[in-house]
Amino acid sequence: MARHSQCILATDDERAFQEGNKTVTESFNENLLKTIRLTREMLALADEGDRDRNDDSCGIIYGILRDSAYRLRKLVETECEKHKTAGKWDA
Repeated sequence: MARHSQCILATDDERAFQEGNKTVTESFNENLLKTIRLTREMLALADEGDRDRNDDSCGIIYGILRDSAYRLRKLVETECEKHKTAGKWDA
């Protein structure tokens, strides 16, 4: 449940950034948002690859991709929160 709510926070921040609001003022924060988008692409590819695979060894690859995406997203969300706490993130 906590993972889901963190994802929603990151998504709201990303949406504000995309709409041109002055939410992200530093390139390092922009890169964190890009990384969150990348994890979404990783999850979509893992789902697609798992659906279309023809053997178990491919399933292992897509499982690792999915696991890596979730781990990376959690790290990025934690880093975003650190930036917010330190006042490095305009909200």
